[in-house]
Amino acid sequence: MTAANPSRVGQANLAGANDALFLKVFSGEVMSSFNANTVMADKTRVRNITSGKSAQFPAIGRIGAEYHTPGAEIRGSKVEHGEKVVTIDDLLISDSFIANIDEAKNHYEVRSEYSLQMGAALAQTYDRSLISLAVKTAVAADAGAVADQGAASNTNIGATPTVANIVEALYAEAAAMDELYLPADDRFVIVSPSTYWKLVQSDKLVDRDFGDNGSYSAGTIMKVAGMSIVKSPNLGINHAVNTSKYPDAKNSKYMTDTSDVSALILQRSALATVKLMELASESEYDIRRQGTLMVSKMACGHGAVRPEGIRTLTAA
Repeated sequence: MTAANPSRVGQANLAGANDALFLKVFSGEVMSSFNANTVMADKTRVRNITSGKSAQFPAIGRIGAEYHTPGAEIRGSKVEHGEKVVTIDDLLISDSFIANIDEAKNHYEVRSEYSLQMGAALAQTYDRSLISLAVKTAVAADAGAVADQGAASNTNIGATPTVANIVEALYAEAAAMDELYLPADDRFVIVSPSTYWKLVQSDKLVDRDFGDNGSYSAGTIMKVAGMSIVKSPNLGINHAVNTSKYPDAKNSKYMTDTSDVSALILQRSALATVKLMELASESEYDIRRQGTLMVSKMACGHGAVRPEGIRTLTAA
């Protein structure tokens, strides 16, 4: 009997690996899930490197101005220079293994759901690392690399702050950032879900008489003091008591308690991310274990390069 000519739906142009197209779909789903679940990816400075373990971010002081006396020689002003070094962390992975027998018995497709879950897991770890690092920087009041750059700050707004207290404090922080000559663009306020929903119920913030800034019925709010409001479940957690739940807690660089932080205020230039390996996925059939191992991975690191653009409001 003549053998059939099967159409290998996972093969590209009738050549190569039989699952080549499947891997592309899987990788695309992981990337889409990552982008959909991260809120911090566009709120930092990002640099890609092809080799090495760190990258330097320059810190440049301000140049002054003066009145010129006729005939006096203009010699130029001294400008202070410094740098902040951001190092690459260990490889961050999310993985799953699908046994052939289980997939054969199952009556629904699971690989798409696995890809969504893996992308979301990487996104949440990425966000949590940046948010935790920012909070640690603010609590420690870390200073910039040059004298012209100020320090990060943490403001205590009382153990049980009201929405009015939080909003008033946000306006005060916006004024403080103005006084430090921080750009008015790309300012963000990261809040926990509980704080976000309290802000949505503020009459002044969503009332159209004060400007179309959100919707009570849709549960949206856009800005306070010109700063975009961003909701994240990764603010308001304590790494120290959830080390098994949060993989980044194993890295002391990020481990901190953010449970009392009501709001994290950022200017985009404050944090930096260095990427050695962009988000990528691999899939391989293991004949010894009769199943498919799928891994999504990325290698990056985060650092505070301009601490004065980081401020926290703490309820304590």
